[in-house]
Amino acid sequence: MADNGNNYWMDSDILPQPSPQDLRGRQSVRATFKLSARAIETMSIVSVHLGIKQKSLFDHLIEDAQSLSHIARELESEKFRTLSRIQKTFVISRRTLSCLDEISKQFQAPRDALVEYSIQRLLPVIAQERERHRRRKEILNDMNGHLADGLKILQKSKSLLGEDDPVFIRLASAIKSMVNAQSNVNAFVEKGEIIEGF
Repeated sequence: MADNGNNYWMDSDILPQPSPQDLRGRQSVRATFKLSARAIETMSIVSVHLGIKQKSLFDHLIEDAQSLSHIARELESEKFRTLSRIQKTFVISRRTLSCLDEISKQFQAPRDALVEYSIQRLLPVIAQERERHRRRKEILNDMNGHLADGLKILQKSKSLLGEDDPVFIRLASAIKSMVNAQSNVNAFVEKGEIIEGF
C-alpha cells in the first residue's frame, strides 16, 4: 500500500491508538460457571428472542462494573448456596473475565453468584418482550382477518370483472404483498413463542 503522506487521521495526537492490552482484552476465552437452570434459560431466551449473541450479552452484563459492585455488596451468599445449579460454559471476552475476577476478589463474592444475579437483570427485559409478543399476536390476528376479507374481495372481483381486468390485477398484487407480510409476521411471532412459557 502506497504511503501518500496524507494520512493526517493516523496522527496519534488526533486519534487514540489501541494498546496491545486493549486488543488482548477483546480475545475470547471460555469460562465455566455453576448457575441455576433458570439463569441459563434466561440467557438463551434473551439471546434467541432479541438476536444477540450470548457472548455479547454476557459481556454487556458483566463489564458493567458499577452494577456488578452493587450486586456484590448486596449478595446473600447463603441464599445463593441453596440454589440448585448446573455447570455451563460461556464464551466471553478476556476483559469481562478480568472484571468479574476483580469484583469477586474485591468484595470476596463468589464469581458464580455474581454471574447468577447479573443475569437476573434480564428478567424485566423478558417481561417487556412477553408483553410485546402478546401485542404482536393481536396484530397478527387483525392481519389474518384483514387478509381473509381481502381474499373474498379478490374472489368477487375475479367473478365480476375477470382476471384480465386492471382492477383485479392491481388487487391481486396488493393481496400478494399482504400474504407475504402476513407470512413474515407469522414467522416472527412463531419465533417469539419461546418467551411465552418463561
